[in-house]
Amino acid sequence: MDDRPAPERRQTLGALLRLPYEALQREVYGGLAARGFPEIRPAHSAVFRHIAPGGSRLTALAERAGMTKQSMAYLVDGLEAAGHVRSLPDPRDGRARLVTLTAKGEKVVAALLELGAEAEARLAGRIGAKRAARLRRALEEWVAAIEQDRRAR
Repeated sequence: MDDRPAPERRQTLGALLRLPYEALQREVYGGLAARGFPEIRPAHSAVFRHIAPGGSRLTALAERAGMTKQSMAYLVDGLEAAGHVRSLPDPRDGRARLVTLTAKGEKVVAALLELGAEAEARLAGRIGAKRAARLRRALEEWVAAIEQDRRAR
């Protein structure tokens, strides 16, 4: 008897995207823990992925991540307590918080990028470099189309 949920049996596009994403996520965040950052969780990527090099306002981070200011503040507060970011009044507007990476946070970003590249190289080793490159191009085209649709709204 097949006890998987029906969508898994049919291998919907969502399942085909989700399963590799979850495996990649486990690999990258497991590697991050092994490098001394066990406190970093996938949810924290909303901060690390969207923070500008010179820092970003909390409201801008929330908007870019598509989440509420309160949810972003929760993530930022946790990362600040762990020493990965600092949050100070924005010099241009003291009512706003400017979030910047600390040296420790920069190390996390570098490790995430490195671990992601290593995982991508392993994928290429399993399915072949040409197929991995085609997959990457197809996904990049899809992302570009989604972003274009988002801007048109």
